[in-house]
Amino acid sequence: MKKVLVFLMMAIMACSMMLTGCGGSKEEKKAEPAKVLRVGTEPAFAPFEFPKEGSKELTGFDIELVQAIGKQMGAKVEISGMGFDALIPALNAGNIDVAIAGMTITEERKKAVSFSDPYYTSGLIIMVKKDNTAVKSIDDFKGKRIAAQIGTTGEMKSRSVEGAKVTTFNTQDEAALELKNGGVDAVIGDLPVMEYYLAKGGSQFAMTVGEKMEAEQYGIAAKKGSKLVEDINKAMAELKKNGEFDKIYKKWFGEAK
Repeated sequence: MKKVLVFLMMAIMACSMMLTGCGGSKEEKKAEPAKVLRVGTEPAFAPFEFPKEGSKELTGFDIELVQAIGKQMGAKVEISGMGFDALIPALNAGNIDVAIAGMTITEERKKAVSFSDPYYTSGLIIMVKKDNTAVKSIDDFKGKRIAAQIGTTGEMKSRSVEGAKVTTFNTQDEAALELKNGGVDAVIGDLPVMEYYLAKGGSQFAMTVGEKMEAEQYGIAAKKGSKLVEDINKAMAELKKNGEFDKIYKKWFGEAK
């Protein structure tokens, strides 16, 4: 009888241990939270970021690139739209993790944020009305009225023109509309954005003049000193290696990078 009791007690203890092992603690049962990459952008900068037709969902080269980077990093990408001049403050306040918005890497901006490796080389161009045949370069705009998107290198270049009256707008499209309405003599902005605008109907009233000015490199911005920059660079390098970067680039610009 004693042997039976001992056997039963041992069996109960073994079952107990098995149940504890199988069940685990509540903490062990919890799944690890999904990694999220909070991205800020200025959603009116086609073909880099802009709303899909008839939708609030964003598309564009920057959008597809950052989504591919997030996937490579194993992170869920959450995108928030805001004014271009609000992006760096949002980074420094911790409201977003990174910003991608055709943002030129400049020494001034590098004082406030850290940038990824460059992912696109752009430049500035002048856009005027088609009937304005008197201008050939930026030197012809001394004392003239120029529009630009606020906080951009286009604005910086506009302000360098002697005697120019510079008006800034929240988006490049608003600056172009001011030109169309006759409120300014020219718009200075990023070449690929101007070309896309003209291709989508702007060429009916406007054209670009002069040579491309000041080659500029776009980068993805993160909070100063953030380790995310290293992670993004690694992910982007892998996308270039496996051909995904070239695939996205070709879709939006028609040629491999």
